[in-house]
Amino acid sequence: MSAAPVIRIDELVIRYGDFTAVDHLNLQLHQGELFGLLGPNGAGKSSTLRVLIGQRQPSAGKVMIAGHDIVRDWATIKPKFGYVPDRENNFEEFSGLRNLLIFCGLYGVPAQRAEECLELVELTEAAHLPVVGYSLGMRRKLLLARALLHQPPILYLDEPTANLDIHSAALVRKTLRELVQKGCTVLLTTHNMQEVEEICDRVAILNRGKLIALDTPLSLRQQHSRRVVDATLEDGSLLVFDLEMPEEREKLAERVTSGRVASLRTRDFNFHEAFLKLTGTEFT
Repeated sequence: MSAAPVIRIDELVIRYGDFTAVDHLNLQLHQGELFGLLGPNGAGKSSTLRVLIGQRQPSAGKVMIAGHDIVRDWATIKPKFGYVPDRENNFEEFSGLRNLLIFCGLYGVPAQRAEECLELVELTEAAHLPVVGYSLGMRRKLLLARALLHQPPILYLDEPTANLDIHSAALVRKTLRELVQKGCTVLLTTHNMQEVEEICDRVAILNRGKLIALDTPLSLRQQHSRRVVDATLEDGSLLVFDLEMPEEREKLAERVTSGRVASLRTRDFNFHEAFLKLTGTEFT
């Protein structure tokens, strides 16, 4: 990672009238980092993305992208990122290839790049089919191909694997990891906890507009997941002991000492449980 952050968010505030969607957010993302922005609905994730992609200006605070102010230097910043929105917005009447060729013209990149990106997301066989006949997953992959056309050093993705089958989701994750290995900085939002643990280098958890946690997925789940043991007794009954509570640990020790426990099983650390503990809300 480079010493200077590629994305620097300082005291960012985003207001809609009297409602504060993002409340003095501070984040730094570095080159070659895959960063997850997490939180329940209404946490401020989408509002933060809207500022980063230029759809909304900050109410207060400052955002710097590659050393440029996002408000003052927007024309310089815009070519530096690709964006995959959470809602599909392809041209349905055109083929997948034609969709990408339109953006090749806008970005000023060779037409060959469209074919390369279609191959990257395994849409070559559907290149000449109208998008109206694409599945939801194929449409999502076409959006990713479009975002990669101009080989941007920064990539923003809103739910990149939504509606994808297992194979396609794995393909997208593999592609993202390869991009960050080449130095691309990736910021994504997702509700898929397995995805977070599999590919994210660090994650930030927002709740009600505030940053409440920032660390690696492993560190967060180890710090905040419940320590639970399932004990199967000799008569087949199952008891659950919360190791965070001293009285529960004592009860477990008594049963083990008495020889009444047939087997013990510790539960794996669960990032979803860590999220619930931090936010006090379901991840929806």
